[in-house]
Amino acid sequence: MKNIFSVLFVSSGILLLGACNNSHSNQSATTPTLTTAESDSLKFTTSMVDNKRDPSCGMPLTAGIGDTVHYKGKVLGFCSKECKDEFMKDPEKNIAAADMKK
Repeated sequence: MKNIFSVLFVSSGILLLGACNNSHSNQSATTPTLTTAESDSLKFTTSMVDNKRDPSCGMPLTAGIGDTVHYKGKVLGFCSKECKDEFMKDPEKNIAAADMKK
């Protein structure tokens, strides 16, 4: 831990003191971070999409939504970007598996 102190004299006679702690190694230990899985699950909720299941793999979206797409006026949720990409290759073929909300 290295502390640096500086003194600055201003022409009006005011003395300013400052300190800088150059130890940044402890900051990352105290700063909470989200893992990718946690941040993805917080990005989208089931109330934001019009389907109950991932149209590509059939997984229930209550397990987590990793990506979305707008298709024919609906917002479809997917468990992952890969499943969304697979859906986009042939949307009409996969749309029935989406189990749309009523």
